[in-house]
Amino acid sequence: MSSLSEYALRMSRRSARLFGDVARPTDSKSMKVVKLFSELPLAKKKETYDWYPDHHTYSGLMRTLRLLGLYRDEHQDFKDAQKPLKNLCGKGKPKKGEGEKSSNKEIILNQLAGL
Repeated sequence: MSSLSEYALRMSRRSARLFGDVARPTDSKSMKVVKLFSELPLAKKKETYDWYPDHHTYSGLMRTLRLLGLYRDEHQDFKDAQKPLKNLCGKGKPKKGEGEKSSNKEIILNQLAGL
């Protein structure tokens, strides 16, 4: 009785699958792959995703500093300067009730009233 019984082999394979071990005997090359896949992915490692500060917190702090005059964001300054110029050319957002949808609704209502 040198070899294991069929039942013992099946149970050892099942326990290996349950507990994350390799179910069947493998060579060293395959074990390298198994080892790589058993580790956490690079994106889920703390040193990877904690590399940069949290964007939402950081941008909120920078916005507050900008409003207090302690930080100068040239790109945001440029966008703020362009907004009134854009409105002067008539390129801004329409006021409530003056958009394309409401003007189409008025045309349809006028046509129905004429019928």
